[in-house]
Amino acid sequence: MKKDLHRTDYRPVVFVDEAAKFSFLTKSTVATTDTIKWEDGKEYPLFKVQISSASHPFYTGEEKIVDTEGRVDRFKAKFAKAQELKQQLSNKAQKAQKEAAKKSKKAETIVK
Repeated sequence: MKKDLHRTDYRPVVFVDEAAKFSFLTKSTVATTDTIKWEDGKEYPLFKVQISSASHPFYTGEEKIVDTEGRVDRFKAKFAKAQELKQQLSNKAQKAQKEAAKKSKKAETIVK
C-alpha cells in the first residue's frame, strides 16, 4: 500500500447551504479562509455550498417534472421525416431501375 496517499489534515468544518438556510459541522480537509461561530460557541472554518441534502430535489421530494412529451413528439417527427425521406429515395431508385430496364429493352429491339 502506498504511503502518504491520503490526507491527514482533517479538522472540523462548517458547511452552509445558504439557499436552504441549512448548515452542518463535520470533519473535512477542504481549504477555506472564512470562519463562523458555531452553536457551541467555538469558531470553525466555513465552506459555502450551493446544494445540500436540504435543497437537493432528490432528497426533498420536490423533483422537477420534465416535459418528456415534447421530446418524444420531436423524436417521432424526426423519425417519421427520416422514414419518408428513405421511402422517397427508395421510390426514386426503383423508378431509375425501371427507366434503365426500358432503355435496355429499347436498345435490344433496335439491334434486332
